[in-house]
Parts: sequence; C-alpha cells; structure tokens
Amino acid sequence: MAKGEDLIKFITQRVVTYIDTPVEARRERKMERKNRVKEPWGTKWFGMMPLGMKMWVGQWRNASKPLYKRVSQLTLVRWWKSSSKSSKSSSQQQQR
Repeated sequence: MAKGEDLIKFITQRVVTYIDTPVEARRERKMERKNRVKEPWGTKWFGMMPLGMKMWVGQWRNASKPLYKRVSQLTLVRWWKSSSKSSKSSSQQQQR
C-alpha cells in the first residue's frame, strides 16, 4: 500500500505546484523549452556512429588539411564552375 500512497502524494505535489505557479511563468518555461537547441536525431539515436561512419567512408578527408588550402580549393571550384557555366551559355548563344 505504501507505493500507492507515495504515487498519490507525488501527483498531488505536482498538481499543487502547477496551480501555484503564475500563468506567465508557465508560458516562459514553455517558450524556453520550445526554443532550446535540439540534438540531431542521428546523434540522439545512434551516438557517434554516424560521425564515425562518415570519417570511415572518407567524407572528412579535407578535415586534416589546413584551412587556407581548403578555402583556396573552394574558391577555385567556384571560379571553375562559374567560368564553365558562362562558357556554356556563350557557346549556346553562338550556336543560335
């Protein structure tokens, strides 16, 4: 019987504290919970396994390179893509 009495006591305490708190405080607490940054679902369910798999597959190869080399590669790739797009559009205009 002690377990049932403890449960009733716990629920009663929770209800009383809920009723005693002002509505504004409850709204603020609700907004704080809503705005809290959530953990990505992959990490929540599988821990560090997705990160380990990405590293194992090799998608993180560039992580060991210095930042300035990665940035220079990125700008070269952007430049190459933009120049290839412009050359394609100019060649298409010449064909018309």
